Amino acid sequence: MITWFIIGTTVLISYLAFQNPDLASKLQFNAAHVVHRKEYYRLVSHAFIHANWTHLLINMMVLYFFGRNVEAYLGHYFGTRGTFYYLLLYFGGILASNIWSLIKNQNNYYYNAVGASGAVSAVLFATIFFDPWGLLYLFAIIPVPGILFGVAYLIYSYQMSKKQHDNVAHDAHFLGAVFGFVFPVLLRPGLFEQFIDNLFSFI
Repeated sequence: MITWFIIGTTVLISYLAFQNPDLASKLQFNAAHVVHRKEYYRLVSHAFIHANWTHLLINMMVLYFFGRNVEAYLGHYFGTRGTFYYLLLYFGGILASNIWSLIKNQNNYYYNAVGASGAVSAVLFATIFFDPWGLLYLFAIIPVPGILFGVAYLIYSYQMSKKQHDNVAHDAHFLGAVFGFVFPVLLRPGLFEQFIDNLFSFI
């Protein structure tokens, strides 16, 4: 249910921002404003607005398909605390994905970023942690084992973040993904042993 709440809230705020550029400007991530003007809310608010409908749709579709799985996993392992941990995962993913951009662009008032990609990457990689051989469907068609997709995704995001040839925050994707993968271990270190068992379950 919390996945639906996040999706609904994000769609609503994104829609309002599409209609009101001033609102979008106030909510977007800008490291210089965070550091020098103490507008700390931007560290989170940017994840609830998007560049356009396509950007919003892609992020919310990924969150819909994988967020429910993570909710179920966390509920299974942590009971009633699962919902709180899911929120911690999501908002932790938002914050973790900002770290490098915050440092790198703290004096750059012209750098802005929007979107929930860092948090969504965290949710996706938490799914991979709990079910490494579960199939992900690339382009909604091609089945790929989650662990293989995860490795390829991290390599791609790392390489693209170094090249910086486009306007995509690949470093945010990378850091969000890493956070999502280690998050269950931070909650319960013994889960890493279970991950290893699942990873080599085919042997």
